[in-house]
Amino acid sequence: MDDNATCHRTLAVQDCLDSEGIQRRVWPARSPDLNPIEKCVGCFGGQVAGRNYPPTNKNTLIRALTEEWDKLPQQLLDNVVQSMVRRVASHSTVDVSRTDTFL
Repeated sequence: MDDNATCHRTLAVQDCLDSEGIQRRVWPARSPDLNPIEKCVGCFGGQVAGRNYPPTNKNTLIRALTEEWDKLPQQLLDNVVQSMVRRVASHSTVDVSRTDTFL
């Protein structure tokens, strides 16, 4: 996911993209609607928070997140990825000067 962060704009990243034949798209700043991982995080973040024994340190948090991620149905992940075509297409027809569209 290229969100225009400085670290994603380095020459090394551009060289890697070029070597794989990947072309960049123009993305609006702060657009979680175009980031598929944001949809998935919402699905399992609440599961971690609602556990009988919530994580109390970094290691148990990582373990809990991994366990909940592994429980996500593959179909859900596939649907999120497939929906990118629609979301990117709708982004292309929106006036990007209207930031409230993406918030």
